[in-house]
Amino acid sequence: MAVAQFFVSDSHTTVEPPQLMVSSSVAAAAAAAAPASRSSVTLTQDDLKKIAAYKAVEHVKSGMVVGLGTGSTAKHAVDRIAYLLQQGKLKDIVGIPTSSITHNQAVSLGIPLSDLDSHPVIDLTIDGADEVDPNLNLVKGRGGSLLREKMVESASKKFIVIVDESKMVKHIGGSKLAMPVEVIPFCWNHSLNRLVSLFADSGCVGELRKSGNCGKAYVTDNGNYIIDLYFERDIGDLNKASDTILRLPGIVEHGMFIGLATSLIVAGVEGITVKTKVGDDLEVDSFCYNDLRNGF
Repeated sequence: MAVAQFFVSDSHTTVEPPQLMVSSSVAAAAAAAAPASRSSVTLTQDDLKKIAAYKAVEHVKSGMVVGLGTGSTAKHAVDRIAYLLQQGKLKDIVGIPTSSITHNQAVSLGIPLSDLDSHPVIDLTIDGADEVDPNLNLVKGRGGSLLREKMVESASKKFIVIVDESKMVKHIGGSKLAMPVEVIPFCWNHSLNRLVSLFADSGCVGELRKSGNCGKAYVTDNGNYIIDLYFERDIGDLNKASDTILRLPGIVEHGMFIGLATSLIVAGVEGITVKTKVGDDLEVDSFCYNDLRNGF
């Protein structure tokens, strides 16, 4: 597999545009030789996240109410929006953060913020995902913000998911990493046991998420705990699984985001893939980095 090469300058500031940019900037970076003052580097996973994030921000227009996602990929999108505001290329943006972490990031960068009470309909949300299946169903919440993320993204006219290619799976749970479920702290072990029993046929195991190395339960922004479920096999019908989980008393929300994403941007080492829902179909466009000299 060929590895794309980009050329990154040696210095940048907190809200300077990172050296890897989508559209014309990626085109320039992917073009032939860079100036002598730049050094060639192989794309890292973080570079791929940045590329996907910057491409998504191209859809943000002045005057929009924008949902601001949480996580390492979404962080790049928030940085980019802040930079464009500072440059005057975006104006009158209102951000709706999906976590206290994103709230603090946006405040530090000067992005005006509000909430769902004041803006119950959001023009566009950009956020990452922990898993994406072929139908654009997601697993989110390994960063702990699944409830607020789902509230914001379900209120959005458009929801663009941004990932690097490692997040693509054949089915939900396919990475065999955590599918989080937010639960109330009261009798959390009872909730854990009931959740695991629901998916015994899928080889499910579960555990309480702990906070760092201190051994204490991880506490969400909403004061709840998280049970992480792991599946050995496909859990089948996602809507049925969702309904079954949410019927259990003590369950607040789960990390399956079913049918919410309207577009997906995947950055890989050889190029970008964009999938967009059009009715019941998916339109797919692919761009090799070598083809990006004239932008998307």
